[in-house]
Amino acid sequence: MAETTSDKLSSAFMTEFLRNAGGTAIIDGGLATELERQGADLNDPLWSATCLLTSPHLIHKVHMDYLEAGADIIITASYQATIQGFESKGLSTDEGESLLRKSVEIACSARDNYYDRCNTSIPVETPDGKIFKKRQILVAASVGSYGAYLADGSEYSGNYGDSITLEALKEFHRRRVKVLAESGADLIAFETIPNKLEAKAYAELLEEENISVPAWFAFNSKDGIHVVSGDSYSECVSIAESCRNIVAVGINCTPPRFIHGLISSIKKVSTKPIVIYPNSGESYDADLKEWVQNTGVSDDDFVSYVNKWCEVGASLVGGCCRTTPDTIRAIYRTLSKREENHSL
Repeated sequence: MAETTSDKLSSAFMTEFLRNAGGTAIIDGGLATELERQGADLNDPLWSATCLLTSPHLIHKVHMDYLEAGADIIITASYQATIQGFESKGLSTDEGESLLRKSVEIACSARDNYYDRCNTSIPVETPDGKIFKKRQILVAASVGSYGAYLADGSEYSGNYGDSITLEALKEFHRRRVKVLAESGADLIAFETIPNKLEAKAYAELLEEENISVPAWFAFNSKDGIHVVSGDSYSECVSIAESCRNIVAVGINCTPPRFIHGLISSIKKVSTKPIVIYPNSGESYDADLKEWVQNTGVSDDDFVSYVNKWCEVGASLVGGCCRTTPDTIRAIYRTLSKREENHSL
């Protein structure tokens, strides 16, 4: 298939952004666990999206914490925000759509506030470790899977049952994706994609609705070979490779130990930039709806992986569940050292 003008614009967008970032860009870390640390109660089917209703100021604060830790991309609090989910709480369709837009507005506001602080801050890094470096920052509108809406842990299994078809998934996501695409976000982050069917639904939806906003696909895996449903990881990545809107493809919410091999799998079937933001490696108990303590890796171990991931091809790196601003700050520092070493 010949490359169209829009294809070139999409690929140029990410190429230019990565060039401005020095070759590697930093994504933020876990949102929900940070909101809980700030005092938010997320025991709700909407999970982190409940804060759009109850405590948007906490979302703003977490975005700021990640920007001050060195993140170049902040991801909105819309992962589990769906029109259907809001309607189940008694909200109207218009109110649900307004909350989707609000997730982007909060992130954009945090970026503006951060830029203001950069303009008034003299040191690039303060004694308490806050980074005030004026740079291009992207707001990525998060789209979680159908399984995330179900809030039953099925985004970690990819098992939606035989009744969920390609068309059903497209219709579930259609209006939400359109609203987020028109919200002012710089890109759309399709996250924790658990199966090939949903990846195909996203790709077809982007084409059918002629969405012009760039996007990335991030799949999750529990064995380093397949996505969590058991579908071939390489086949899933191939869907992203053939989609003109997709400017990066990779992995999120996956234990760090599997990432190196998965990057190799991506490179065999895709030429797009590789996005990597694993979880801390901790195990999640879907029945208890909580993380199993002491099953993950330390920040030091997590960051030690980052250089290796970049060496084998990762261009965008960050963290997912249970990673913190401290994790992202450590990534910022290790990548800064890496750039200094390469420039010597």
